[in-house]
Amino acid sequence: MNFRSLEEFWSFYVTQHSKPSTRRWHFVGTLTSILLLLYSFVFNLWFLFFVPLVGYGFAWMFGLMLTGQMDREIKRLGKRPILQGF
Repeated sequence: MNFRSLEEFWSFYVTQHSKPSTRRWHFVGTLTSILLLLYSFVFNLWFLFFVPLVGYGFAWMFGLMLTGQMDREIKRLGKRPILQGF
C-alpha cells in the first residue's frame, strides 16, 4: 500500500483499528513489551532482543487473525523478493 499523505494513512489506520479486540491485543503487546523491557534491565540484557518481537508480534499476529487477513498477508509476504530465497 502506498499512501500519498498522512491523511490517507490515518484514515486507513483508524479503519483497521476500529474493533475493540484489535485495540485490546495492541494494548497487550505494548504492556508485555514494557514488562519485558523492565525485566531485561533488571535480570538479563539479552531479553532486549525479544522486546520488539513480542510487542510488534502481538499487534501484527492478532490484528491479522481478528481481521481475517492472515492468508492474504502471508501470500503478500511470499511475493517479496527478499523472502523468495528462503
